[in-house]
Amino acid sequence: MIDRKIAFRIRKTHRYLGLLIGIQFLAWTISGLYFSWTDIDEIHGDLFLNPNRKAESFQNLLPLDSIPQSIETIQLVTLDLQPYYWINKSRLYHARTGAIKEQISDSEAIRVAQKYLIDGLKVKKIELIQETDSHHEYRGGSLPAYAIHYDHPDLLVAYIDARSGMFHKVRHQSWRWFDFLWMSHTMDYQGRDDFNNLLLRVFSLFGVFTVLSGFVLWATSSPTLIKWTKKFKVKS
Repeated sequence: MIDRKIAFRIRKTHRYLGLLIGIQFLAWTISGLYFSWTDIDEIHGDLFLNPNRKAESFQNLLPLDSIPQSIETIQLVTLDLQPYYWINKSRLYHARTGAIKEQISDSEAIRVAQKYLIDGLKVKKIELIQETDSHHEYRGGSLPAYAIHYDHPDLLVAYIDARSGMFHKVRHQSWRWFDFLWMSHTMDYQGRDDFNNLLLRVFSLFGVFTVLSGFVLWATSSPTLIKWTKKFKVKS
């Protein structure tokens, strides 16, 4: 048997730990249920993407040795049916004339999005974003970028890289709910994406201590277990 004073301290610790992490346990449970019942492809916005989009093919492109800079990475980008080289993730060259394109226009960005998204979407507004904070839905994306807002019940937004003209991602209301619940699940209230933050580790340890203290309280207060323990001592 555990001393009454020790049992009282364990009970008190268990009570306050439960009060401290109870809300977070509820957040973990609700977010876990949401994650397990949602389609991750739908969260990524695949239902808004054009399933019939075909990649263009080009001939008679400019030889790469004619590009006036060293090449480490290269991607072929299409803008208004014209081929471009996206070199070293920093500069856009026309793949036939070699002309440099510093930035695409907002109308070009809309046409890029039209190619990637399903038909019937109407543009509500478009904005050029130069920076994002750690909670922005486009955090970590290439900047500057065009945010194209559509007149849609899910508050659909498409993001197009303004320098490369590449389609990056779509965001909608279900994704935003997922992002909020992911933040509460990982307890990363600064950047939302760090699964190894200190706060999560501390609350996880508190959770283990709470469960263990509950087992100890059960062991010290269960009449059946106490009776069985006394019988065992008598026999021994």
